[in-house]
Formats: sequence, C-alpha cells, structure tokens
Amino acid sequence: MKLVVSSSPHITGKETTASIMQKVVIATVPAIIASVLVFGFRALLLTAVSVASCVAFEYLYEKLLKKPITVNDFSAVVTGILLAFNVPSTLPIWMVVVGAAVAIVVVKQLFGGIGFNFANPALAARIILGLSWTSQMTAWVFPKTFSGDAVASATPLTAYANGAGEMPNILDMFIGTTGGVLGETSALALLIGFVFLVATKVISPVIPVTYVATVAVLAVFLRVDPVVYVLGGGLLLGAIFMATDYTTSPYTAKGKIIFGIGMGVITVIIRRYGSMAEGVSYAILLMNLVVPYINRCTRQRPLGAPKKVKEAK
Repeated sequence: MKLVVSSSPHITGKETTASIMQKVVIATVPAIIASVLVFGFRALLLTAVSVASCVAFEYLYEKLLKKPITVNDFSAVVTGILLAFNVPSTLPIWMVVVGAAVAIVVVKQLFGGIGFNFANPALAARIILGLSWTSQMTAWVFPKTFSGDAVASATPLTAYANGAGEMPNILDMFIGTTGGVLGETSALALLIGFVFLVATKVISPVIPVTYVATVAVLAVFLRVDPVVYVLGGGLLLGAIFMATDYTTSPYTAKGKIIFGIGMGVITVIIRRYGSMAEGVSYAILLMNLVVPYINRCTRQRPLGAPKKVKEAK
C-alpha cells in the first residue's frame, strides 16, 4: 500500500464547469421567456445572435492561437445570454455582435480565458456598448402594462429619479411590463432563476441578499422608495447573475458580505447623486477590481499558523 500525498483540494465532486454553466442557462430560461412575452420575438433573435456570436468568437480565437477549444464548457453560452439581457430589444444586430467580440475576445480571452478575467465579460461589454452607442442602448420599448398604457417617457428608475412621468404600479414592475433591457424588467423571472441557482447550490445567496438588502436599507435612510430601487433597473439581474460570478467575486464568507455591501453603497450613491439613474454595472465593475484585496484581507488563517504578532517578534 502506498500513501499518496497531493496538493489540495482533496474533496472532489461530480460537478464540472459545463454542468454548472448548464444550470445557469436553465436559470435564465424564465427571464428569456419573460423578455419574449414583453418585448416580442426580437428579444429571442437578439439572444440567439448574442449566444452564437460569443461561441463563434471563442472558438475562432482559440483555434487561431492553437489553444484548447473550450466552447463545450457552456461559459460562452452564458456570456451570450447575459449580454443579451443587458441590451434593449431595439439594438441593431451588428452592435450585439460587437458586444460579443468585446466580451469574449477582449475581456475574457486576452486575460487568459475562463477563470482569469478581471470582470464579468457581459457586464464589461454592456458598459462599452453604453459608452459607444448611448442613444441606441437607451432606446427603450414600452409594452402595455396591467394598469393600462406603459410609461413612454422613461424607464421606472429614470422616471423616479427625474420626477417625470407616471410611475408604473408595483405589479407592472414585478412582472416586468415596463421599459428597460431584455433581462432586467421581470423581477419574478429573475427570482425564479435565483431560487433554482440557490437550490442547486450553484451560487451562495450571501452576495445577492447582502447587495439587495444594502440598497433597500440605504434607500429608506435617504427617504427614497426602496421598492423602486430594488425592482427598478438592473439590480436583481446584476445581483443574481453577475455579482455571483466565481472568478470576479470573493471566495471567503466575510469577503462576500463586504463585496455585497460595497456594491450596494456604490449603486445607491450613483443613483442618488450621480447623473445616471442606474449604477449597478459600474458598482459591480468597481468592486470586481478590488476582489483580490478583499480575498487577501479576509482569508482564513491556516490551522496552526502563527499569529501576525508572533511572526513580527
């Protein structure tokens, strides 16, 4: 008999990158269905083009540089879906393709591929598209709501921030029959996906719950409507599907809480005092940049390791 000594981790499981990503895809199905029901079949077309472009760019990049082909791990599919969730239904098809190139080639592959990207690829692509083609990225479609005609002047969050237009009722915001990007309007669809991801242990509820709770508490403190701040904009979409990205979020329990609180504070500051009504994308991106420092400051001391005071002596 031989004693085999190997490096950690020593606990293995049946989960693979592909199986985890497939579960994320399943979790996005309710939001995809909601986007089609609210915005029409062009939402499905944009999603299909985004997914196909992300997969194609990843395959071509790895093929060209003679790297192992990783399109079978479904990470590019997830990126494509999340990218589509972050654009309006009126966005030209070619802009979605450009966003896919930014997400896969620039943000993901140039930094080493899956596991090495500094930020969520879809989120970074949304910011680039928003800065490059602002008018197209804010050309909202306003479907009919349960309370009558939809607000045609601004999205719920923009209308609330500017004090302009008639605010939709809570049911409209919860179901998703309001203006916005494809994946952010229906809180119900996003929460169904959240329950599935938590139940299958794909994500921990710590980051999303801490993020949303921080925004709600600060909204009450600043005397703004916490329901509008939670249901309006991309808070739930970002908290559930983007802030929980394995590579760009902390791996420690304390770090997850700090990460969620930090995103909540930045989001509320941008929404309340900035020139933009939304702040989720920038909040997540800014906190992504400090994740290595959060991990370093909150990582657990190895069992039996000397304390810093003893080390100094």
